[in-house]
Amino acid sequence: MKLSAAIALAAVGGASAYSVNRSTLRSLGQKNVAATSQRNVRTNDIKMEDFGFLKGSGIGFEDAWSGADASDACISEVGLERALNQDGLRYKMNKTQQEAAECEPLFGLPGFTVNLPLIGETYLGPPRVDSVWEALGFTATSNNEARQNEKLKAIEKARGAKTGVLGGEGATLRSKWLEKYGYPRLVGSGGIFYADQLSSDKEPMGGFNMGKSGSIWPVPENIKEGQYGGVKGWGMKKKGTAVDGLPKVDA
Repeated sequence: MKLSAAIALAAVGGASAYSVNRSTLRSLGQKNVAATSQRNVRTNDIKMEDFGFLKGSGIGFEDAWSGADASDACISEVGLERALNQDGLRYKMNKTQQEAAECEPLFGLPGFTVNLPLIGETYLGPPRVDSVWEALGFTATSNNEARQNEKLKAIEKARGAKTGVLGGEGATLRSKWLEKYGYPRLVGSGGIFYADQLSSDKEPMGGFNMGKSGSIWPVPENIKEGQYGGVKGWGMKKKGTAVDGLPKVDA
């Protein structure tokens, strides 16, 4: 009888211990879930803000991220492409919308425009390019006529710069340096701009326009004529039209 009573008591104690542990585990699990859900609640979000201190200064938050010239062109690639296309410039070597409209779809395949959710009006179909090689990127270029004109304007701007570094003297400083030191000062006088020479240029660009030229690979005839004794080679110095903008002086 004593043995059976001891066994019964142990069984009751074990059941009680098991029920306590199970209850404790259940309550602990509930506490963990509650704590986890509480940690996932976001009460505050970090926002970019200058508190209006720089408003109207040209460098404030609203100045930088509002308006068609800022947010549309900076935040999205589509906006940037449209902004460049307005000036006739290409984005990522893609033809401008106006240039593409002048080309037929590749291989004459049909294309259509759909209005997709979140994206909006989207063209689905073959690209409008001159050849399959342009579609594959081999002959694609950003150096269209508009970009070439921008390079020519930048060359003239560097040659006739009115101000130099830190608002100092511009092109007029070069003749003074030439007289004093024997060479014109280009760096710091606004006279440095590199017009990259590309085979698709309609006329030679001349690089730094310092009267130096040369070829590593074969170039088109119109570019070749501008090198060496041509208008963008040492012939530039002969004519006195180098980037320094100073007249030729016979020694």
